[in-house]
Amino acid sequence: MACDLWLVPLVDLLCHSPDNPFAEEIATYDAVLSAAGLPTVPVYAYMPGLSGDVAPIAGFDYEALHFLRRAYLLQVCGLPVEPVGELGGDYEQLLEMFEATAQQSHLVWHYDHAGAYVPVDFPAPLSSDALLEGGGPLGSSYGLLRELEFVAPSIGIDPMNPPATPVPPERPTSLEEPAGPIPYDDSPFARERHVWLGLHAAATRSLAQGSMIILS
Repeated sequence: MACDLWLVPLVDLLCHSPDNPFAEEIATYDAVLSAAGLPTVPVYAYMPGLSGDVAPIAGFDYEALHFLRRAYLLQVCGLPVEPVGELGGDYEQLLEMFEATAQQSHLVWHYDHAGAYVPVDFPAPLSSDALLEGGGPLGSSYGLLRELEFVAPSIGIDPMNPPATPVPPERPTSLEEPAGPIPYDDSPFARERHVWLGLHAAATRSLAQGSMIILS
């Protein structure tokens, strides 16, 4: 099944529009951020080069996302990160054994098919009844980027000089169809690396441009 990453520019042109399609979601995010004593979702004044256009930034299969999450959990728990051909029950066992650690991870503790990362820095994903009824825990783009940089060496990526980012999807993909075609490299961690590059591009752009990352 396919997962698309979208960047939503947090500019007043979009966020202050009465037709803003993300108004309800941002209001929910503001509520949970405020309850945690954090700044609300930032909204930036329009400037040349920024618009309210929502654009795809990356695409990959959900299973490949789980491969990267597995690598991160192994790394953060001090276990060897070895490539595997299939996940089997390995990933579920890791989640059960290290649930408390997983719940602190912006990369791991996030819905596969929904939810967002916002350019606000907080240590662990935030949750509320309203979030769990909709898109799931709210992640931080700062936290996601830190975790990506942490896991990068274990899958053969230099986070200071990563490979080129894959081309974004040409069109939105539906939940039922596979992502692709995907230009995997010849690394034993090819799936993990492909997802890493997409998430890294999204997190970097989110912080540089003041955008929200949406999973669909």
